[in-house]
Amino acid sequence: MRTRCRYLLMLLVTWLVLAFAAPVTAKVYFQCPGYDPASDSDINGDGLLRADDGEISNPLYSNQVCLHLVAGDGFSTMADVADTSMYIFGFHNVTGLSDDQVMNTWDGGGGVLAANWPAPTLKFKQGDYVYLTLTNVGMMMRPDLFDPHTVHWHGFPNASAIFDGVPDNSISINMGSSLTYFYHAVEAGTFVYHCHVEATEHMQMGMLGNLYVTPSMGANYVYNDADTQFTLRRDYPIQIQAFDPRFHEQHISVQPLPFADMKDTFPMLNGRGYPDTINSGNIANELGYDAQDIPSLIEAVPGDTILIRFSSLSTTSFHTLATTGIPMKVVGKGARVFKGGGVPTGVNIFYQTTSVTLGGGETVDVLVDTTGIPEGTYFLYTTNLNHLSNDTEDYGGMMTEIRVQTGL
Repeated sequence: MRTRCRYLLMLLVTWLVLAFAAPVTAKVYFQCPGYDPASDSDINGDGLLRADDGEISNPLYSNQVCLHLVAGDGFSTMADVADTSMYIFGFHNVTGLSDDQVMNTWDGGGGVLAANWPAPTLKFKQGDYVYLTLTNVGMMMRPDLFDPHTVHWHGFPNASAIFDGVPDNSISINMGSSLTYFYHAVEAGTFVYHCHVEATEHMQMGMLGNLYVTPSMGANYVYNDADTQFTLRRDYPIQIQAFDPRFHEQHISVQPLPFADMKDTFPMLNGRGYPDTINSGNIANELGYDAQDIPSLIEAVPGDTILIRFSSLSTTSFHTLATTGIPMKVVGKGARVFKGGGVPTGVNIFYQTTSVTLGGGETVDVLVDTTGIPEGTYFLYTTNLNHLSNDTEDYGGMMTEIRVQTGL
């Protein structure tokens, strides 16, 4: 009830600010060359407009891709018994929504208060020409803030620094404005993306997500290397994240933020703690919006080869993820095939392991061959034992399940 009252109060304050503000030139502007909103649409519902899917009438490139993200605030729900509500910043995909609808609230069909946790997963093909428009819809619950936002494609070799998203040498997007980034996805691999404005704060608040590029060799390869083949549709991005509840509580209460004392006690995989990680459905927040829509349950039929794309965007800790009874073969690291020189012709240095360790900003690709593995449920969990909890409640946190079963 308190949050809903605060929500209504913030709406009133925002309306008053807009009503008496001087005219400005900033506006929402989605850019996609050759796109006709009257006839084009996201036919397959993947959140992208792809020329090779017939979703852009007159593209500049046959493999052109367009999408529209918004950056704003919202809420997410933790996996503890109390379903603790957490104030967040985040991204949301509004691809296909008309420009004049973007600044509406989520329940009015727009992108305000529609932050997803984590950010929408972005999947491209090697060679794609990507136009990514980012619109800053502002912080509805914190109208005292005027934070700009960016998209930083971590580890990607941008053609120009202006599209890198690092405020030192690129453009940040102010409230009510849009900027279109341009990328040529020349390299396959597992990446991550996040906002790079006041990075520690914005990442702790939730502005981060999965991103990967499939190789030209085929969607069932990790890289352009025959040794990296896996079973089609058995690929799972797993991102390490965590929240410090005190930091989020101080934020929504407009209090000084405890940067020096930051301590994550809600560890998560893909924005969920166990047992929510194995919940295949969406998780609604306190406003009724499905803010968390990425489960972490891994499923396979005996004989399948699974690809797990591990990444970490933790702002506080290194983490080790381990399996019970299933070996993993490391085939890539840092968006490079794990061979000499990071190229397919290099010396093969793949290795078998039951655990991988990642720091913030790192990615690791592993293959799991289920041939000969008994059917059943196995665990993927952190060996940082204090992170197998949902705040003060044990038997949760950074853990999910790998299910090997006939008929899945």
